[in-house]
Amino acid sequence: MGKASSADIEFFFRPRSIAVVGASNKPDTPGYVVVEQLRKSFRGEIYPVNPRYREVQGIKCYPSIRDIQGDIDVVVLAIPARYVISVAEEAGEKGARGLIVLSGGFAEVGGEGVELEEKLYSIAREYSMRVIGPNCMGVIDTSSGVDTFFLPERRLSRPSRGYVSIASQSGALLSMWMEWMNQQSIGLAKAVSYGNKLDVDEVDILEYFADDNETKIVLLYMEGLRRRRGRAFIEAAKKLVSRGKPLIVLKGGRTPAGARAALSHTAALSGGYELYRAALLQSGAYEVDTMEEMFDIAKAYTMLGSSRGNRILIVTNAGGAGVLATDYSSREGLDVVRLPDTIAQKLRSILPPYAAVYNPIDLTASVAEDQYLEVIEIVVAEDLVDIVLAITPPHPPGMSGRIADYLAKIYREYKIPVLAVSIGGYLAEAFRRVIESRGIPAYPTPERAVRAAKALWKLGGILGRTSQ
Repeated sequence: MGKASSADIEFFFRPRSIAVVGASNKPDTPGYVVVEQLRKSFRGEIYPVNPRYREVQGIKCYPSIRDIQGDIDVVVLAIPARYVISVAEEAGEKGARGLIVLSGGFAEVGGEGVELEEKLYSIAREYSMRVIGPNCMGVIDTSSGVDTFFLPERRLSRPSRGYVSIASQSGALLSMWMEWMNQQSIGLAKAVSYGNKLDVDEVDILEYFADDNETKIVLLYMEGLRRRRGRAFIEAAKKLVSRGKPLIVLKGGRTPAGARAALSHTAALSGGYELYRAALLQSGAYEVDTMEEMFDIAKAYTMLGSSRGNRILIVTNAGGAGVLATDYSSREGLDVVRLPDTIAQKLRSILPPYAAVYNPIDLTASVAEDQYLEVIEIVVAEDLVDIVLAITPPHPPGMSGRIADYLAKIYREYKIPVLAVSIGGYLAEAFRRVIESRGIPAYPTPERAVRAAKALWKLGGILGRTSQ
């Protein structure tokens, strides 16, 4: 099976028709959920397939793929592994373009599972079918309405339509991430769970995302590359980044113990982590250590874009939080620039005499919210910084929530990334929601905001280099 271009797998995301083998009227079964989700959102033809039913969820059901009259782009297999080979053969004879094999029980379990996967590969090659899976969740496309994830919405809330696309070898991780995105109001473009990647792999998916107009940033969880795919991965990632689309990578199997776990999870060959790290650096990908960091960056980038540099202004109404943010910024390579005396004098003229004015700027607990706006404008108007970090705990009496509008005004008028931190419990959480409703990312700790700010700076450099 070839690896020619992104068009080779576009039909998985924008099919004209989908057959669901194992379709069911029994709620919560995979065959039920896939048909249910497609009925809600997919605008093409849906062909349920199961010899036990004449009708599934109000749609005509067919005994086999051979009995379907129309053409089939994609066949979703929600059946036990032992039946997959014969159904794949039928799909090939019918002229299907691709299979999404949700079933587990293949190479990841060893023994007979390896033989089954080899047979499936041979059939796919014989009929020139592309395959996503096996042992996967498949595809969600919020534009076309394709949704083959077999978890119902009451167990997996889907994010709204947006610009973030995700690819993951782990279907369970991807499902949890989607729910997290929904909670954080991060919009989804496309999601692909590709499991054992018998055929379609990271390279194919990155190639497709590079050409996809709805994808603005890509998040990738990978456990290992197939042999002889390293160079192709680097080139696909470079192509993606050269189109102005950051690639954020979380690599599983970085330790010997993790590599063993990856092998039993998705039959992934992890290899030496240092080789992967070098490949990621060469490709222009941005590697993260945690899931939290991945989505903190995605939120900041989708709201703000990248930063032109690393000079950061820290403005706070809590001195200790400002000190911690300064320490962490310095450790992460951000430049907490000391403001010139001329600017410090301007700040002193509008702030209490005990306020700190050289960066970090400590407005103290007696702050009035409009002072954030006035102070930040004085600094950014002089082109002294590239990023603004506003620490806004809601507890001082002068904090009412108007800060959200002030921070949004700074970003809108000066085109400089502005990140907020609101530390505390329920009140701080409510503050963060208000701030984010104005298009400014908000975080519960200075450390998380600083990591996101660092990423905006690094991504600005990466995107600038690769687009030249």
